[in-house]
Amino acid sequence: MSEKNMWEIESGLYDQGFVSICGVDEAGRGPLAGPVCAAAVILPPHLEIPGLDDSKKLSDKRRRELFPVIKEQAIAYGIGFASHEEIDEINILQATFLAMQRAIDQLNGKADFALIDGNREKDFGLPVMTVVKGDSRSANIAAASILAKVTRDDILEELAKEYPQYGFEIHKGYGTKAHYEALRTYGPSKVHRMTFLKKFYGEK
Repeated sequence: MSEKNMWEIESGLYDQGFVSICGVDEAGRGPLAGPVCAAAVILPPHLEIPGLDDSKKLSDKRRRELFPVIKEQAIAYGIGFASHEEIDEINILQATFLAMQRAIDQLNGKADFALIDGNREKDFGLPVMTVVKGDSRSANIAAASILAKVTRDDILEELAKEYPQYGFEIHKGYGTKAHYEALRTYGPSKVHRMTFLKKFYGEK
């Protein structure tokens, strides 16, 4: 997708009079362990960052190259988390919203509109629009997806040092065959989401 198209949604909002549009995305809804991470980013209007795209379409190397560029060139950005305990307590959808709210709050009121990746809408205290596959359609959401993904990957790599038996540095907490094998052998760690493992352990 061209850089021009990555700004099409924002351009329509600028035409409506909105000035400071943030993109919001998350990383880590699906894994069996660790926090969910969200990021909110306000880029200067029509800024071109070569290679900016949905973080899932980029290599780890490319994401890590773009990570400091986004942070340096953004007008503002915020990164928020919801812990594995919060995920178990309020469910993953509500925990994702909580992480998003925490990321938006770090913008200190600088945004007047939020573009949220996905199709679930919530009141974040400012006008919002949900955008399905927004991380490949909006420059601001794409930037947020990269900040969230790299930040969460780094957290899981740190957790791998504390819990080396699970291979977090490889699968980042997702339910791979190797991860399930480790769970069978060692049981869950203190950072696993127990609500995600009820069925797994219930079938044993």
